Amino acid sequence: MSGPMDARANNAGRRGVGARVPGWARPLSNERGGSGSLRLAENTIVILFGLLLAVATVNDLVGQTHVNHRLAADLRTWRTVTGHDYRNLDIEQDIKTYTSRDVVCGNVSPGAPGERTQLCLVFEGSVVAGKRAISGGYYLPPKVTDAAENRYSCFGTAASSGLCGRSSPPAGAPPAPAFKTGLGPPPK
Repeated sequence: MSGPMDARANNAGRRGVGARVPGWARPLSNERGGSGSLRLAENTIVILFGLLLAVATVNDLVGQTHVNHRLAADLRTWRTVTGHDYRNLDIEQDIKTYTSRDVVCGNVSPGAPGERTQLCLVFEGSVVAGKRAISGGYYLPPKVTDAAENRYSCFGTAASSGLCGRSSPPAGAPPAPAFKTGLGPPPK
């Protein structure tokens, strides 16, 4: 006679957590006939889910590695082109449209970040020999945020896409020569 009485009898010998687990969820000492395919399906689903998580993790790590490589190349190019070995540069990534377009801004003369006129260079494309191509740029007056109404002397893609709001430099701003777009100069 099997039924509820057998379940109570099996639980009588168990103590602790095993006594509180319902019979359908309790581990079996041997497989019931005809139910092996259910466990096979469950194991297959768990394995596929684990593989999906592993692939997603590797994909995310590889993507972040490429982004870090690109940003390091942006900083290296900015320092090479301007001749300033500054460490406090501002980097803005294009997270709205998920492109590889980055903007790096830094002072044109020594001083605290943002305390002097800043040169902002726009980088696009892939990393070539540790550097990236400059597609454009603009200047910012001291002590302002990087907003369109504060930008002036746009060149390259910054000028053609209308990133600048000022038609002329503010009073007292140093001359703003345009930089050559394309790949930066070769390393020294």
